[in-house]
Order: sequence, then C-alpha cells, then structure tokens
Amino acid sequence: MTSLTMENPVFVIYMIAAAIMILKIMGQGWMTVYRMLKCDSGLVNPEDLQVGLINKNPQPEQLELNDYVDRSRRMHRNDLENIPAFLACGILFVIAGPGLLMTQIVMYGFVGARMAHALAYVTKQTHEVRATFYTIGSGIVVFMAGYVLNVALG
Repeated sequence: MTSLTMENPVFVIYMIAAAIMILKIMGQGWMTVYRMLKCDSGLVNPEDLQVGLINKNPQPEQLELNDYVDRSRRMHRNDLENIPAFLACGILFVIAGPGLLMTQIVMYGFVGARMAHALAYVTKQTHEVRATFYTIGSGIVVFMAGYVLNVALG
C-alpha cells in the first residue's frame, strides 16, 4: 500500500486534519478583514488611507491600534507560526507509517489543541490557559518529529 493514497486510512486522517487547519488559517485572515470593516479601523499601512470603494472617508485614526482587530491579527500570526510545522511534519509522519490509533490521537489532538487555543484567545483567557493549549499542540508536533526521526534512523 502506498502511503499517500486514499486507501491509507492514516493519510485520510492527515488529509482531514490538514484541511481543517488550512481552513483555520485562511478563516482567521478573513475574520481580521471582517473586524476591520465592522469597526472601520485597525488598518496598518499609510496607503490604506486612500479613498476607495470600501474606505470612502479615510481618517488618520484608522491607523491607530484597535485591539478588536489586532487580537484577530495576533491569532492569525500565531496560526502561521504553528500550523505549518504540523502540516510539514504530518506528511512525514504519514510516510513513516504509524498505527491508525496513534495517528488519530496526534492529528485530532493537534486540531483540538489549536481550536481550544483559538477559543481561549478570542475569549481573552489568561496567558497560562493559552500556553496550555499551545504546549499540547507543540508537544504533539515534537512527538511526531521524534517518531519520524526514530523511523528514519531506525
């Protein structure tokens, strides 16, 4: 059986987890845009103050920090700092040939940890709460990388 086919249930689990995480990254970018439009602020570049179809009455205050918008931007940055490592390591993990149960635990565990992290971030939980979910996700990716190394150096 080839590792990267739909006949491999381990690969299918990766496909599902990866697709959810890709949608999370892309969705967070759109959430930031929504928040910018909703409050008509949180712009980041001086050229954003030009008159346009959406920004018909630009004001310098639109460039001021807006926590409502910036929180979404920080969440997006955090996703971009963490999810790509999972995507890259995940495909190597699949190729290394782990068991189905282990794959379900690590793949869905990572997705769950990232979703819990996002919920903690958007509801303004403490750093300790967010760090707990970050640590779970990070630990999963480190475990996956260790598994891949163990198989590769085997």
